[in-house]
Amino acid sequence: MPNDLTVKPRDSSLLPALIPVLALILLIGGNAWIHGDAEWAPHIPLVLAAAIAAIVGLSIGTPWQSIENGIIDGISIGMKAILILCVIGIMIGTWIASGIVPVMIYYGLQFMHPSYFLVATCVICSVVSLATGSSWTTAGTVGIALIGVGQGLGVPLPMVAGAIISGAYFGDEMSPLSDSTNLAPAVAGAELFEHIRHMLYTTVPALLIALVLYTVLGVRGFEGEAGSDSIETILTTLKASFSLNPFLLLPPLLIVAMVIFRLQALPALLGAAIIGAILAIGFQQTTLMEIVDIAQGGYTAETGNETVDELLSRGGLDSMMYTVSLVICALSFGGVMEACGFLRALADAILKRARSTGSLVSATVGTCLGMNIVAPDQYLSIIVPGRMYREAYQQKGLHAKNLSRTLEDAGTLTSPLVAWNTCGAYMAQTLTVAPLAYLPYCFFNLLTPIIAIALAYLGWTLVKSPNLASPEIER
Repeated sequence: MPNDLTVKPRDSSLLPALIPVLALILLIGGNAWIHGDAEWAPHIPLVLAAAIAAIVGLSIGTPWQSIENGIIDGISIGMKAILILCVIGIMIGTWIASGIVPVMIYYGLQFMHPSYFLVATCVICSVVSLATGSSWTTAGTVGIALIGVGQGLGVPLPMVAGAIISGAYFGDEMSPLSDSTNLAPAVAGAELFEHIRHMLYTTVPALLIALVLYTVLGVRGFEGEAGSDSIETILTTLKASFSLNPFLLLPPLLIVAMVIFRLQALPALLGAAIIGAILAIGFQQTTLMEIVDIAQGGYTAETGNETVDELLSRGGLDSMMYTVSLVICALSFGGVMEACGFLRALADAILKRARSTGSLVSATVGTCLGMNIVAPDQYLSIIVPGRMYREAYQQKGLHAKNLSRTLEDAGTLTSPLVAWNTCGAYMAQTLTVAPLAYLPYCFFNLLTPIIAIALAYLGWTLVKSPNLASPEIER
């Protein structure tokens, strides 16, 4: 993973730097407005914004060759993440086919108990999201079932939605199967498993506090069995459709061991995908030809249960192409912005007020939140601030994993809290609860950025880069 672009960005004033940013906001906003509630993609607005940035760059004297090299170098920063995403797509398919993901969901649902519904909901969604690497899939499948159960138990739906989102985004942030978990270290220049370990300092305290708060809310008397039939139906369907042998829990434990022993992500995940294929043949009697098709096109569940089919019909190399193309478009935009000196100009304007490490992390959190608000897409809230602040973290002698952690703590976790963000719109539509209603109960999403800022000002868990001669970390 290269630490520096081969093209040295030129200096630029703030005004030209703002033009592509405003263009991106208008293009994405216009695209979302035209499509309304329908699904829309930010790819073409990103390409057009990159073109506008290039035109502005040419007008201030940036050579085209520098812009072109900036695009290529920008994309190269994300190549490791792109390769890992491709392997993860294969791995998700083989893990579902083998029964690994179904058995994790099956045992996760066993934690359900009416007296502790909210805390159980958060734990279940954490387990499912860790298994699948997708907060959207978790909310759109198990989350929908839990909304129905909560309604039957008389639990206020904003509380249920908050617990679902907290758990789903804990798994989304911590799972090596998640695209955002792979994207953040790629943009910052960190290593995947190193990035995951470093996030434990902010995510674990936030999750523990969230679980305590959900327990306090839940013990006030939400009892009863009404609504539990939907969970039982999922359990029965999973048991009837797969051989749910506890031995299938070993591969996820193997992934945990890989994180602990600091193995390289790409060969480790590819090995896990191959193990999944072998287990699918051994436990689910899947043929080799079916495994090849699943690795390419994903697993298609045909259990007869719509919720289970939606939950498990995913994975495959093809499923990652949308994300891969979006990453390439976003990194191209970032590459043009950096080659023309626009990112440096924007960063300098912000960093004039961010002299300490604590204020630098605060500025990063604020910028990620701002990107989720003004350019409402989770990927942009990771990529753009990551490119803006990468050099600033290096100048302060901070390890890249400090930046990657902050990008996830702020960019990933605040995205569902913004009503017009793609994540917020999805959660609102899926869970039938408005973002402003569930926002106060998304304890994990709210607490993690605050903990990140607090740790930065205290100087705790900040790691210096071993490759940079740096001054003492200033709080």
